[in-house]
Amino acid sequence: MVYIMMQITMCLTMCFSIITLLINFHCESLIIEWEIINLSSSSISIPILLDTPSVLFMSTVLLIASSVMQFAKTYMAQDKFSDRFIILVMLFVLSMMFLILFPHTMILLLGWDGLGITSFVLVIYYNNPKSLGAGMITAMTNRIGDVMLLISIAFMLNEGHWLITNVWYDNMIPWTPMLILIAAMTKSAQMPFSSWLPAAMAAPTPVSALVHSSTLVTAGVYLLYRFFPLMDSWAWFRPSLLFISTLTMLMAGASAMAECDMKKIIALSTLSQVAVMMFTLSLGLPDIAFFHLITHALFKALLFICAGNMIDIHHHNQDLRLMGNTASQLPSTSTAISIANLALCGAPYLAGFYSKDLIIETTSMLSKEKSIMIMLMFITATILTTAYSTRFALYVLFVPSYSPSAQYSSENMKQVLSIIPLTFMAVTGGATVNWLFCVPCLEPNFSSPLKLGAPVMIIIGVCVGVFSTQHKLPIPSFFTQSHCYMWFLSPLSTHVTPPLCMELPLFQLKEHDQGWSLIPTLIFQQMVFNSSSLMKLQNNPIMAFIACMALSMLWIMFIF
Repeated sequence: MVYIMMQITMCLTMCFSIITLLINFHCESLIIEWEIINLSSSSISIPILLDTPSVLFMSTVLLIASSVMQFAKTYMAQDKFSDRFIILVMLFVLSMMFLILFPHTMILLLGWDGLGITSFVLVIYYNNPKSLGAGMITAMTNRIGDVMLLISIAFMLNEGHWLITNVWYDNMIPWTPMLILIAAMTKSAQMPFSSWLPAAMAAPTPVSALVHSSTLVTAGVYLLYRFFPLMDSWAWFRPSLLFISTLTMLMAGASAMAECDMKKIIALSTLSQVAVMMFTLSLGLPDIAFFHLITHALFKALLFICAGNMIDIHHHNQDLRLMGNTASQLPSTSTAISIANLALCGAPYLAGFYSKDLIIETTSMLSKEKSIMIMLMFITATILTTAYSTRFALYVLFVPSYSPSAQYSSENMKQVLSIIPLTFMAVTGGATVNWLFCVPCLEPNFSSPLKLGAPVMIIIGVCVGVFSTQHKLPIPSFFTQSHCYMWFLSPLSTHVTPPLCMELPLFQLKEHDQGWSLIPTLIFQQMVFNSSSLMKLQNNPIMAFIACMALSMLWIMFIF
């Protein structure tokens, strides 16, 4: 079944790639009305939007899905329920197709909810308490965004339609952009909803490569990209998103420097890059944000698949400190990891260079319009990206290993086949998408100091990463603990917020389902208090009654 699904996804990838080229070269967008029911004067039809962003994103998702299927053939070979796993992955791809290709908010909600449900089921796939806890955090956090999107769809009733392409700003419902922003923040794990993404690493590694690196977490960015004309009409959209994305970027970079779990480091790296996309949207540059979304999906899925190969070789050990010295034993995987890390850092002429360098230069050009604190946080986060990528590569590839598990291992041909397409796209994908999507836009012109800003950040980040590998950074213990717990977002999400959220439902359960309402309950408690003394008098043994009778007889005899 894995082989059949892999062939289907590869064929769909080729079809969508051809459609992308045709639509882009003809410079047109197609909206196809699929009529389902036509009864007299009433008809139910579903629109299908085929433009360059939608088909390009869909072809990227299918390419990653086909590589993940190939990787799952070896990683999930010993699993008894591999067919169930493949069906869940295909349901996730179908939900992404609903989200990407259908510009109708009702069907978009189906895809949005489908992403949340399939993500929850895939996170709890291993059926253990850790996976269940991570799945509940994931589901409850994403459910907030589902409710916000549902309320915004109800508010759009005032417009008489639910098409994204025809939505406009209405003074009657000024909070619709705010609800859509909160929905996008929950799905893309922006602060304060960031803790679910590292927790979701309890899922199998093929799930992390497809779901939690390149598609699900970027669904919020894609939603804002589609609703950008409506969102930009809200005055608080850009300032609020700028502040939140910068904080998320800095927090994710600092936490990745303190983390030792391989998958969590890549998850925090994903969180940082999604924050970069949100930051670009807050600057009013949606096309550049979408450009970085595509290039990031290519090299981050490659990095996850290579990490999965490393974890499989090390007998499912994910500790970064127990790996190392694999560059000689695993040349293909080591080369792919190096290419993915260089693309993440923005090394010249790789996939991440074209989008990330453009973001850094555009931000530098707009620095006079922004706060000095925002710019310092952005520069620090960019340096930390290169630092934790260097630390990751050194620990995995070159540091002497403390675990002999990979000493007698060799690369499997199926594993190499899963990384070849993504490695090729990590090298050439940025230039290809740049030629297709950004040309004939003019490149910005900068002075020499601004042009040297990105290379200087990369060099400083490499130095910090090398120093952190060889020496312990002089950071106080409180800050180290805060970075380990994502600025204490993880304890707040798991230990503080759930009990507080349970107080009101528990009170309602006791008052309405298990008892009376408030006023009758208070009257009942007062009556119980008043009658308690009489009940104590009546609850006496028989000897007390005999003594009372004897005393009463003696009293009567004394009177008469």
